Amino acid sequence: MPILQQQQDNRVLYLTLNRPEALNALNQALLEALDDAIAQAAGNDKIRCIVITGAGQRAFAAGADIGQLQQMNPLEALTFSRLGSRMMRRIEMLDKPVIAAVNGYALGGGCELALACHLRLAHEQARFGLPEITLGLMPGFGGSQRLPRLIGPTRAMELCLLGRPVDARQAAHMGMVNACLDAEQYWPTVQRWAQQLAGHARHATAALMQALRTGADMPLEEALEMESHRFALCFAHPDAAEGTRAFLEKRKPEFL
Repeated sequence: MPILQQQQDNRVLYLTLNRPEALNALNQALLEALDDAIAQAAGNDKIRCIVITGAGQRAFAAGADIGQLQQMNPLEALTFSRLGSRMMRRIEMLDKPVIAAVNGYALGGGCELALACHLRLAHEQARFGLPEITLGLMPGFGGSQRLPRLIGPTRAMELCLLGRPVDARQAAHMGMVNACLDAEQYWPTVQRWAQQLAGHARHATAALMQALRTGADMPLEEALEMESHRFALCFAHPDAAEGTRAFLEKRKPEFL
């Protein structure tokens, strides 16, 4: 079986981390496979949304591969960190929504992978954490930078310095995930969100994601002007006319 399973369904690409015997730990081969899959999806107009999940019922990804880390010298660790960071930054900068469907443990590198995705839906049994400090290490795939931006510096400092995991309900309460879902709701909700995202106008989705991503780091006046320009550019694409026409005609739009 491939280390990364891929399945496409109605413009949604499902990527499954497939190392269940190692709780889907992120080794170099899996990071490279993910990086390649995301890069290919970026240029494929038939893919409008990506879902990343883990094989089995126990783990999304239980971290980086500790056995591999134990053998590394500082230079090898730098190369490994840059590989993971590059892949996760590729996800973060993608103009197509990526959902982390967190079905179990998301610890260390697995938590960092979820944080790099645009949306996070968690099974009620999922657990999140950055426990690297308990191994004499620190996050290496962006966790120390994305977590405080997502939940605030005070709570992020607590989770990183104590290395303490939180359950899915706690993660939802602090804004780390979009929703904590019970076993019956979990996968149908993932599929419903993915299909809804895939059904939106491609150019408008890309423009909106760019605005959301860049505007937060800009002064408000500049950000508002940037938004106005991106709004106007939507009208250069036929999907804008189709969407407004469909609304007036009380039907579902057929976007390109």
